[in-house]
Amino acid sequence: MIYFDNAATSMHKPKEVTDAVVFALNHFGNASRGVYDESLQADRLIYDARSEIAELFNAGNPRQVAFSKNSTESLNIAIFGTLSPEDHVITSVSEHNSVLRPLNYLEDRGMQLSFLPIDDNGRIQIDKIPSLIQKNTKAIVITHASNVSGNITDLYAVSEFCKKYDLMLIVDGSQTAGSIEIDMQSMGIDILCFTGHKSLMGPQGIGGLCVNESTYIRPFIVGGTGIHSYDKFQPDKMPTRLESGTINSIGIAGLFAAVKYLKEKNIITLHKKALEVSQYFYSKLSEFEGIKFYGDYSAKNRAAIVSFNIGNMDSALIGKSLISDHNISTRVGTHCAPLLHIAFGTDKQGMVRFSFSHNNTFEEVDIAVEALKNIINTKEDL
Repeated sequence: MIYFDNAATSMHKPKEVTDAVVFALNHFGNASRGVYDESLQADRLIYDARSEIAELFNAGNPRQVAFSKNSTESLNIAIFGTLSPEDHVITSVSEHNSVLRPLNYLEDRGMQLSFLPIDDNGRIQIDKIPSLIQKNTKAIVITHASNVSGNITDLYAVSEFCKKYDLMLIVDGSQTAGSIEIDMQSMGIDILCFTGHKSLMGPQGIGGLCVNESTYIRPFIVGGTGIHSYDKFQPDKMPTRLESGTINSIGIAGLFAAVKYLKEKNIITLHKKALEVSQYFYSKLSEFEGIKFYGDYSAKNRAAIVSFNIGNMDSALIGKSLISDHNISTRVGTHCAPLLHIAFGTDKQGMVRFSFSHNNTFEEVDIAVEALKNIINTKEDL
């Protein structure tokens, strides 16, 4: 099987990651719940992982890194923990449902919500921010890169507006954490939400959020913490304020190993390779007639994603043929980004999305291009 669905999850994990997970399974106790070696070993690794992640994203104090299951949970923690029904929030039509649905629930309770539009190439029109500002505007919640178009949001520009209007900046880093540089300090990010299983190359079931020390997030889930057991309410210090119950030390061990692997191999170098393969695919596919691309492929830096349609063909039929007839895995449909598809006019047809990693090769792309050529030539039979 040839795998081109890395925007959903990275398939081929480094050996260091699987080794770390297996070791943790066999040797870790419950972190912060005992003074015996197995518990302390887990506790030390978790702190080291916080430090490594804080350094990766220039987040500052490692204690401001809280772990979660994934980006979706992190975004729920960030959104429900900082926003209220009396607030106004700006987001964009490029957002994933992990942003849209928490905001929609708050809007249903009275919060006001405004959307930044996109241009014809799917780029978020950041310059529209001033026209959306209201007296009660509290935050901008925005993706760093679209999981559909691959377009990168200029967070430096967004941050300037946040500074000007005294707004909080919450960023969905699902598609960029581990592949594109994120510097919380220079980008002015207040809360960065990330998942471990995509470009970070870690296992599924582990993610987190990095929180600026001046930003307060209300507890999302409360319960056992292993410390301050006589406190009536959740301990207020980070990261305990946002972490209850037994922490996923197994997943964190895998994520820690993944981050160290990425730093050793150089994230910029790995992303450059993935981008080169995606650009090769785009150039080959551009030779076909009737191909409609979605995204700005003239940009020098973008997520390694190519989304397209073939004429009026149902994207689902193309995806089915790719896997059934050619053993090629992709993602088709709406990609949990309904407003973006409505903006592109593809809410009925969907799109075919190829997403690449540094593990993909030019030879795999050649095979995929031949498969798509075959599909185009036999589309009447699908």
